[in-house]
Amino acid sequence: MKKTGLVLEGGGMRGIYTAGVLDLFMDRGLAFDGVIGVSAGAIHGCSFLAGQRGRNIRYYKKYCGDWRFMSLRNLLFTGNIAGEKFCYHTLPEQLDPFDYETFNRNPAEFYVCCSNVKTGKPEYLHLTDMKEQIDYLRASASLPLVSRIVKAGGKLLLDGGCTDSIPVKAFMEMGYVRNVVILTRHRGYRKKDEGSSITRARYHRYPEFVKAVEQRPQVYNRTLEEIEVLEKEGSAFVIRPSIPLTIGRMEKNPQKLQSVYELGYQDGARCLVKLLEWRNRL
Repeated sequence: MKKTGLVLEGGGMRGIYTAGVLDLFMDRGLAFDGVIGVSAGAIHGCSFLAGQRGRNIRYYKKYCGDWRFMSLRNLLFTGNIAGEKFCYHTLPEQLDPFDYETFNRNPAEFYVCCSNVKTGKPEYLHLTDMKEQIDYLRASASLPLVSRIVKAGGKLLLDGGCTDSIPVKAFMEMGYVRNVVILTRHRGYRKKDEGSSITRARYHRYPEFVKAVEQRPQVYNRTLEEIEVLEKEGSAFVIRPSIPLTIGRMEKNPQKLQSVYELGYQDGARCLVKLLEWRNRL
């Protein structure tokens, strides 16, 4: 039987769009054989597999203005713009509990994409116990320059978006031959070249990683073109923002976050009939 996967792009706070789509999926009872997420996509994907509808928009709105969640203060004092203890322990273990048991019981496989700093290659890491393997999730969302390198599983890891922002081809190679892909950029978007002098200086000990970051715009744009081909062939079903998302990576306005979340929910609802037809056709 052909396996159906769910591929979730990152994008910082833009990822709350994905949370809206995933909550629509939960409301309609949609499930997948496997899920792979990058950065914010991984964070929202694990709540989806834990069956915790509304959890992400709830705590994003509640804590987006809390310096412990994401702030320059964190960066200055800890080297991480997102508070490690607060985001990955205090919040999911105490303030807004993550359902570790339901996640661990879910038969769907869950992967996070991280970037190996030494090799400059993506790592697709299988998570089976969220609490024990939380550092893999943290690594996937650890943006370069504003996060410390995460040491986990004998590897040096950072944000997966640096090497494979939308890992649909990798998931297909794992056996997920048909995939729903949730993007956080509108149709027609293409990434522009970015300055890399700071990256070269900061990661001069890791030339392969620097090379990957420098090539990221070209790789990202090529991936979008490949996804469009897969979409036309029928092996991918793509959900993307119907209008450009204007919120920043560190958005602190709860109303703007709510608006993007609702757009995700509405976009998901608008294409639901076509999505169900696509699933039944394959």
